[in-house]
Amino acid sequence: MTTMQLSNRTLNALPPAVHTPRYDRSQVQASIVHLGVGAFHRAHQAAMTEAVLTSGDLAWGIVGAGLMTSGTKDALVPQDGLYTLVERAAGSEKTSVIGAIVELLGGEADLPQVLARMCATSTRIVSLTVTEKGYYLDVASGRLQLDAPMVKADLASPSKPRTILGLIVEALRVRRAQGVAPFTVLSCDNLPNNGKTAKAAVVAFARVLDTELADWIAANVRFPCSMVDRITPATTDADRAYVADQLSVQDAWPIVTEEFVQWVIEDDFTLGRPDWTLGGAVFSNEIEAWENMKLRCLNGAHSTLAYVGQLMGRETVADAMQTPQIACLLDELWAEVLQVLKAPAGVDPADYVQQLKARFLNPALKHRTLQIAMDGSQKLPQRLLATLRERRARGLASPALTTAIAAWMHFVVKATHTSGAVLNDPLADELRAKAGISLQANEIVRSLLSISKIFGADLAMDAGFVAALLERFAALATDPAVACEPSLTY
Repeated sequence: MTTMQLSNRTLNALPPAVHTPRYDRSQVQASIVHLGVGAFHRAHQAAMTEAVLTSGDLAWGIVGAGLMTSGTKDALVPQDGLYTLVERAAGSEKTSVIGAIVELLGGEADLPQVLARMCATSTRIVSLTVTEKGYYLDVASGRLQLDAPMVKADLASPSKPRTILGLIVEALRVRRAQGVAPFTVLSCDNLPNNGKTAKAAVVAFARVLDTELADWIAANVRFPCSMVDRITPATTDADRAYVADQLSVQDAWPIVTEEFVQWVIEDDFTLGRPDWTLGGAVFSNEIEAWENMKLRCLNGAHSTLAYVGQLMGRETVADAMQTPQIACLLDELWAEVLQVLKAPAGVDPADYVQQLKARFLNPALKHRTLQIAMDGSQKLPQRLLATLRERRARGLASPALTTAIAAWMHFVVKATHTSGAVLNDPLADELRAKAGISLQANEIVRSLLSISKIFGADLAMDAGFVAALLERFAALATDPAVACEPSLTY
């Protein structure tokens, strides 16, 4: 039985094949505050920052903050912030211990400390992985959700913020009042134009409180866009057991991810930034093209695979990809996407798709379709509906995209009508109400389409699309496997 825990004290006891921090962690300066210190951040940005520290530049340590829960803090503080990163390809793997996170905060009790770290003169970047929900912007209109309870609470008590918007605005207000230069706000969320989204949300929140402060933020604070990519499944007990066996120490929260990693960043920082190219990042002025390619090719296919996979009982991405009907559906989907996609200069999107296929087929990753299916109301507009609208504007049929949307609707219906099922979505109550009105396909489809926060007003009025969606919904209800056959025309 392994009893030792991963920590600074036990680093020297690890097997020689494990990559460990070779720099003096006590000399690392914390200059990045990261909000949303979950699995993806630790597999992606923190791992790339580790490469910077390893190079000898110790100016870029991370303060990792969980806003709503203390789970990551509770797991990693006894480990001195260290955790294991296992990167798996189909036939190989690399194991490293990451030391880039030098302080951990978490939960509401720590929010005053989070705010203090953001106000500190040593903080140069505030980065974010808080998912679409954390920006409190209406998906369809882009307006700030002023009626959201936490937004209302922060606006009523701005000196005691609980949202990222309240924290950022209050920290910037304090820094401005003290004559301290503003930090850069770096969104690392999987959103199109994520920097612009962050800026819009922050400025809108500030404007409700103080028009002059909002104008100052808009003029002086940098919000670079970035594109992030790394498939990172949720950690399982089997992962913990595997790491303990390999390292002969216990790690409460290791990360198991794929070998592939990508980060494309707009180079627009107020107070400098790490040389993340050392970890494989790319600085580019074509962020939107990179984002669109990733959101539509990878994430759109991921969502499609997840919803159809759930209908067909496929638990993981690799399982679903080995199902011929799903693989053929994704081929059709990618063909529809590439027909209207503007790729970054020098990038062949067909090669990118082939790379995606290999990543999806990686049996070493147990990426659950149910995990990907979460928060569909927030994901569909960027991942599927944007491409659908472009194709409709050009008069192009979109059978694969329509199938994906119909599969999501079935997923919602199943979660609504199945006892004990969980629908993990910020619009869960509204979705259940819309999907529970009837068992008639026509009524369900039209009811869900009426949710303007997801679909806007245009798609429900598009008779051709509605007819195709009804046909696909009915076909999936009859037999999901047959409905995914590529030979079908509709």
